[in-house]
Amino acid sequence: MRGQVESGSPVLPWGVAIVRGRSMEPGLRDGDRLLVRWGAAARPGDRVLARFPDGTLAVKRAVERRETRTGATGWWLLSDNPAEGVDSRHRGVIAEADVLARVSARIWPWSRRRR
Repeated sequence: MRGQVESGSPVLPWGVAIVRGRSMEPGLRDGDRLLVRWGAAARPGDRVLARFPDGTLAVKRAVERRETRTGATGWWLLSDNPAEGVDSRHRGVIAEADVLARVSARIWPWSRRRR
């Protein structure tokens, strides 16, 4: 499924997420491994790991805080590649509690050569 990621358990403050799909290209690609910090507060512009209402975990860009339909605080999350994947344009504002982790770094591949 596009934009889906596999992730470790949030038992420790740090974890690894694996990007699935093309929704975050060109910066992140399918198969990239990311270091994430579980429970870290998101800021506008951060890449985050979020759970969508259908249970899918996805890496997206936190654009701005917005209010959910229930009046709770949430985030408007977008793909870096708008032609691919599902984001808040399709699912609406994602509750702050469902923004699970902040992406700290891509840890694999170490470097990427451009062809």
